[in-house]
Amino acid sequence: MRRYFIELSYDGTNYHGWQTQPNAVTVQEVLDKALSTVLREPIETVGCGRTDTGVHAKEFFAHFTPQPPEGGAFDGHVLTTMDRSLNSILPRDIAVKNIFEVDDEMHARFSATLRSYQYHIHFNKDPFKNNYSWLLRDEPDLELMNQAAKIMMEYTDFSCFSKSNTQVKTNNCKINRAEWLKTDDGSIIFHISADRFLRNMVRAIVGTLLMVGRQEMAPEAVRNIIESKNRSNAGTSVPACGLYLTEVKYPPPNLLKGEQ
Repeated sequence: MRRYFIELSYDGTNYHGWQTQPNAVTVQEVLDKALSTVLREPIETVGCGRTDTGVHAKEFFAHFTPQPPEGGAFDGHVLTTMDRSLNSILPRDIAVKNIFEVDDEMHARFSATLRSYQYHIHFNKDPFKNNYSWLLRDEPDLELMNQAAKIMMEYTDFSCFSKSNTQVKTNNCKINRAEWLKTDDGSIIFHISADRFLRNMVRAIVGTLLMVGRQEMAPEAVRNIIESKNRSNAGTSVPACGLYLTEVKYPPPNLLKGEQ
């Protein structure tokens, strides 16, 4: 059985997140149905992570293992045709970018070494940013928020930002980027990268940093919140509309056959 990676992007507005669940439409469910139609066999994908309801993905990977065709593998022409066939039947808010074969040990979720997210906030009413950015009335202090974000990079246990009752072996994550930047149109974007993320972690971090930006607490107070390991001490989770998964990185290219 050969393994294939599929690279896609999606607008999460109309979906209850990535992962298939009963009584709700999800990106994984729609993608699996499309793959099953094109390949004429039941297909179940494994995603690189789990985005929540309304969260978007500019870059997302999943893997699947179809029955081998005659000859043992899909060639480049067949994969390109598969790509086009999928895009012709997928809804407009899900787009397949690439399909390529990978080594058997490559796993969309567990082989990923880095994930990056962005959170978008704007301050002037804009109908074209509905569902894609969070509208705030008052602009927070970016300098204070960046001071607090820098402190977060000193820690690894982020239990205080994790959704309750999640079944994970550890709440440790290694953050290697956390900063706010202002855009040319006056909006602000939070950039964060880590080896892994907990459920609801980014939205909880943004909510906490905004408390600092509104001067409801000092940047150093973030230390007490993290060290408490208590979710109730952190800020309220911000709306999903402004959150994007923007990048997923894997081991060196020689392990990704599609990148050679």
